[in-house]
Amino acid sequence: MYPIIRVLKEFYKNRNAPELATDGTHVSWHRCWPQDIDMFLEMNNGRIPTIMELGRFGLAQRVGLIKALKEQGWGLTVAGTSIRYRKRIKPFVRFEMHSKAVCWDARFIYIAQSIWTGDECAAHALFRTGVVSEGKLVPTEDVFIATDRDPTSPPTPDWVQNWIDAEATRPWPPQQT
Repeated sequence: MYPIIRVLKEFYKNRNAPELATDGTHVSWHRCWPQDIDMFLEMNNGRIPTIMELGRFGLAQRVGLIKALKEQGWGLTVAGTSIRYRKRIKPFVRFEMHSKAVCWDARFIYIAQSIWTGDECAAHALFRTGVVSEGKLVPTEDVFIATDRDPTSPPTPDWVQNWIDAEATRPWPPQQT
């Protein structure tokens, strides 16, 4: 089930949070609840991307994107993801999540997110995200103008560019197996 109560809680918690720079890091804290675990008594690997969405919503709220989405009638989409899982998250463990827009191009905003339990990184992800209107991507320049932000991207980190390049070699649509 989608964690709508958690989403509403995040919006409420961040309603008065200080504004972030476009490339600022949003830090949020969460807990692994029984509905998040799988048969191995750890957070389900499919639940982690859903929980990471909470961090992306907090980030979007703090950089003014949620306001622009409402004003423009836009929506958000995820167009690709790469996740590394490195540490199990057990029930009731409190964890810290970091969410940051690392760079963008004409179509997509690339967001890196990590989950930490103490000093250990449990999971790290890169999301290719976009803003949509009527089923089409809104150019990122228009998104940044709508949020009164500079549309100039920071330099794309090598590891992000390598992922973008690798994704460009992937056939679409895929062949059926």
